[in-house]
Amino acid sequence: MQSEQENNPWPFTQNYPRDMLGYAGKPPHPHWPGGARLAIQFVLNYEEGSENNVLHGDSGSEQFLSDIIGAASYPDRHMSMDSLYEYGSRAGFWRIHNEFQRRGLTMTIFGVAMALARNPEVVQ
Repeated sequence: MQSEQENNPWPFTQNYPRDMLGYAGKPPHPHWPGGARLAIQFVLNYEEGSENNVLHGDSGSEQFLSDIIGAASYPDRHMSMDSLYEYGSRAGFWRIHNEFQRRGLTMTIFGVAMALARNPEVVQ
C-alpha cells in the first residue's frame, strides 16, 4: 500500500494555508480614473517613542531597528540611538507631513500606538 506522499508527487501543495498562485499572471484590469496605468501609495511608519529604551522600562536600548549597524543593547540610555529616533519625531515626520499637505497628497501612516501616545500632536 502506497502512502499519501507516494500517491501525490507534489505533497507540499495540499492544504497549504497561503495563496501562492494569486492571479496566476492574469490580474484583473483596475479601470483607474483617467486611464491611469500606475497607482502609488505612500506609507509612513511612525515608530519614534516605541523603540526599546530604558526610559520605557526595557532592560536595554534598541539594537535592531536602526541605521547603526551592529548596535549593541546596553542597560543605559544609548544617546546615538535616541538621537536617531528623536530626529524622526522632531523633524522627519514634520518635513514629510508638511510637504504632503502643501501638495494636497494623502498618505497612510502605520503608527505604533505607544509612539503616537507620546507625541499626540502628530495625530492631529
